[in-house]
Amino acid sequence: MSPVGAEDLDVLVGAARDARERFYAPYSGFAVGAAILAGGRTFVGVNIENASYPLSVCAERNAVAAMIAAGERRIDVVAIVAGGDDGPASPCGGCRQVLAEFAGDDVPVVSEHATSGERARWTVGGLLPAAFRLTP
Repeated sequence: MSPVGAEDLDVLVGAARDARERFYAPYSGFAVGAAILAGGRTFVGVNIENASYPLSVCAERNAVAAMIAAGERRIDVVAIVAGGDDGPASPCGGCRQVLAEFAGDDVPVVSEHATSGERARWTVGGLLPAAFRLTP
């Protein structure tokens, strides 16, 4: 993976911010947008809730699904934009595992708070240090 410059990262975060406007979360009201850079292309996703709450799908997993549907298999960078009271939101546990399936431990994950613009940065390995992986 080549390093991502600040300008490229800003573009990716902007894609997540734009995607966030199309969220569907009538129950929690918690809007999340995600963007993944893979193979030089950007794939976005939003959180989609369902009345049967366990069937809801997070923005990050929807972005991964778009990436896979387009034929890509390796994540280069992940960007998330969400609100909340505690600053930038990190991916949930399930999303961390899904990201680990398609990203190396050193892949950056950047989250921006939707209101304050504050950013946090992790790596996939830092978010899920002992990811479950099958060895081929």
